[in-house]
Amino acid sequence: MAIKITDDCINCGACEPECPNSAIYEGAIDWRWQDKTKLSGKVTFPDGTEADAGTYNQAVSDDVYYIVSGKCTECKGFHEEPQCKAVCPVDCCIDDPDHRETEEVLFDRQHFMHGA
Repeated sequence: MAIKITDDCINCGACEPECPNSAIYEGAIDWRWQDKTKLSGKVTFPDGTEADAGTYNQAVSDDVYYIVSGKCTECKGFHEEPQCKAVCPVDCCIDDPDHRETEEVLFDRQHFMHGA
């Protein structure tokens, strides 16, 4: 599963630099697929959808830091545990019940975004 940030977030920003996928953004800041990944130009995702990796996408939250679930790998392939959870001082980085994914899917996503 992916991780989400709850409304209990105090906007300290500790989580953002820890994310190896740049899946965490400050509230109201738009996001891109290419940020901190090897993705560039027109990208075809494993599910067949297409997007321009350099195009900005609308922020998921306007008030607190947020995680783009499609970029979150729970740090698989980088760390033993999700780093956002490890550094959050108020424990607001939690499992996202709306985005349940297997470990295999998370590793595949990491490989897709970063290569071998």
